[in-house]
Amino acid sequence: MTNNPGTLFVVATPIGNLDDISARARDVLSKADVVAAEDTRRAGQLLTRLGFRRRLVSLHEHNESDRIEQLTDVLISGGTVALISDAGTPLINDPGYRLLAAARDRDLPVSPVPGCCAAIAALSVAGLPTDRFRFEGFLPAKSSARRKRLAAVSDCPDTLIFYESVHRIADVIDDLLEIFGPERPITLARELTKRHETIYRGSIESVREQLLNDPGGGKGEFTLIAAGAPAAADLADGEMQRVVAILLAELPARQAAALAAEITGSRKRDAYRFANELKAADRAK
Repeated sequence: MTNNPGTLFVVATPIGNLDDISARARDVLSKADVVAAEDTRRAGQLLTRLGFRRRLVSLHEHNESDRIEQLTDVLISGGTVALISDAGTPLINDPGYRLLAAARDRDLPVSPVPGCCAAIAALSVAGLPTDRFRFEGFLPAKSSARRKRLAAVSDCPDTLIFYESVHRIADVIDDLLEIFGPERPITLARELTKRHETIYRGSIESVREQLLNDPGGGKGEFTLIAAGAPAAADLADGEMQRVVAILLAELPARQAAALAAEITGSRKRDAYRFANELKAADRAK
């Protein structure tokens, strides 16, 4: 092994708009001894558009284990390897983990070249909480397995991020409608950074209608962001408020609040305060 092994660069590439390529990514790709790519044909097209040619080696889920020795040998001998995926940041729902693990085990230098990632790009414009989020990648293709997975995360309080193909997106939203309920807020990002970029926002039911009514909705790549499940306390408050509003139409505020608290298990003082707020709002009309 040379005293100066080469570096494995993990290079993010554009997810659509070529202008999103970073200056550093361009420089690393132009100088790499080998570019390891999920699809060498697409990688070749990208490099051509950037104005240079490099040696390409395919690295995908079916051959990654077989490529490890070849690529680590390049690094051990002092050469540099740039790892890219079809689009976006490598290893985010793409191959590369085994190569990175092998480089780590051999104490070879690894360096990220940050840039585009569809999950983060969609999250940044979703208008949903970003302090805690959970990346789920692609859901299972089979309906039963997909519904089982959605049911497993339906109570997760974190914002959820999914990738989905154009062929299944309508079925996925139908499953969300049934499992998450029609009112859960979601954002659906289609063709991010590309010419026909479209972002649908609203409840699951609303986004479903937007997608079905969009002539271009049946084309493109999708990233779906779903709000986390509301806290149990929020659900309880919502149910208490619903019951108070119904009873208040027939009963005095104190009696309506007492009954609502008994039915929902809420505190009487919270129910009574809400009943008084409703009556005050009615008087102000």
